[in-house]
Amino acid sequence: MYSYADRLRAVQLYVKLGKRIGLTIRQLGYPTKNALKTWYREYEQSHELRAGYRRPAKFSQAEKELAVEHYLAHGQSIAATIKALGYPCRSLLSAWLEELHPQRRIVIGRSQELAPEAKQSAVIAFCTRPASAQAVADEVGVSRGSLYKWKNQLLGHDAPASMKRKQGAPTNSDRANLEQQLETLQQDIRRLQLEKDLLKKANELLKKELGIDQQPLTNREKTLLVDALRSTYTVTELLCEVGLPRSSYFYHRARLGAVDKYAGVREAMTNIFERNYRCYGYRRLHASLSDQCVNVSEKVVRRLMKQERLVAATSKRRRYGSYMGEISPAPDNVLNRDFSAGAPNEKWLTDITEFQIPAGKVYLSPMIDCFDGMVVSWSIGTRPNAELVNTMLDAAIDKVAASGERPVVHSDRGGHYRWPGWLARIADAKLIRSMSRKGCSPDNAACEGFFGRLKTEMFFARDWLSTSLEEFVAAVDAYIRWYNEVRIKSSLGFLSPAEHRRRLGIAA
Repeated sequence: MYSYADRLRAVQLYVKLGKRIGLTIRQLGYPTKNALKTWYREYEQSHELRAGYRRPAKFSQAEKELAVEHYLAHGQSIAATIKALGYPCRSLLSAWLEELHPQRRIVIGRSQELAPEAKQSAVIAFCTRPASAQAVADEVGVSRGSLYKWKNQLLGHDAPASMKRKQGAPTNSDRANLEQQLETLQQDIRRLQLEKDLLKKANELLKKELGIDQQPLTNREKTLLVDALRSTYTVTELLCEVGLPRSSYFYHRARLGAVDKYAGVREAMTNIFERNYRCYGYRRLHASLSDQCVNVSEKVVRRLMKQERLVAATSKRRRYGSYMGEISPAPDNVLNRDFSAGAPNEKWLTDITEFQIPAGKVYLSPMIDCFDGMVVSWSIGTRPNAELVNTMLDAAIDKVAASGERPVVHSDRGGHYRWPGWLARIADAKLIRSMSRKGCSPDNAACEGFFGRLKTEMFFARDWLSTSLEEFVAAVDAYIRWYNEVRIKSSLGFLSPAEHRRRLGIAA
């Protein structure tokens, strides 16, 4: 059953997303379609939801009092009361008795509420009793069957129910034997509790699963566990349980108390990682640290990233699929999957990608230079029309108009790149057209790779639920500018495209 806040949140999100049931359920993870429709109809009629659901009471107050009186008047027998009246169950009768007679000691169904020490004392009295078992049960305030149940739990089914002699009191040896068994049981309980606490603490401190085997833990991690539990257990018990030598424990404990020589490196790594969309792996982090004159090895960077939980965003592997249909009249594939270029503005790649957020859909049309992956120009809009691609092409042509360069413009076989406006602009600028084969995205792999990096580093890693279309367009524009000016690439010697061109003396 969902709470009032959960139902109201679902209805408000449903209205905000334009009454799109599927998208609402995917965002929240609940409820079903019929439940969401029912909540919305109720909200639409009264502009409010009921605070909750309340079941009517099954039994009246008079029926409660009658059941309790019958129980007290007929030997306090639950079975006889239920058989005579036809109601209630054992737990309900216990609750009614506690409600109407709180001062009375409740026996039915409450034996498990006694403390373990009280149960042990009751078993000792039961096994060494001079009188009957019922007399011991009445003295403790439980049923006779509970005593036998506790005896079986603590001593086992093989232990005798009575250790008294047929004539006379129990001997000292019988009592000593029973106390020895109880001491053994207490030690086993303490050992099991220690194992449970170690597993819980490993999950809390080391982020390990509760089913972890302690053997794969490092000595440093074992030292952390021992320090966390030494206030509850002795150090000897803990070291024996985790399998850690005493000398190793004190060695790592001293190491943990020492000053961390990588404290500054950790802070610098975290700042670089957070500043760059949380997408830098250990190689780019190592290169960025070197630029800041922080000299550490790549292995150290990898270890510190693991300790600080700096995990770069990665894309999910997708199965390749292509459609080879009839090829319509189109320019030849001039590039033929050769995306290398010896100079800027020799080969350009373009395509359109879609972003779907709760506020709507946004489309991006970039022009990528094969020389260093720089985004030469781009346009962002809410409709994938001719204006989107033509605006991007005009901006790209303006950058090469003065130099007289004539790059090859490669695209897929979409209708955007066959419209008269696109063809006229290509012809006026004397650019060379090139197109992929039909249904073959690897023919434009470099441009598809840019889309994959953009979505992995900027789009998939964030929640866009409260973002408007204008804010999202600004975020995509800011990412592309960062991609050109700041984001370093290993293929460029860990430089950004703009910095790489400046090093070569080329105007960006």
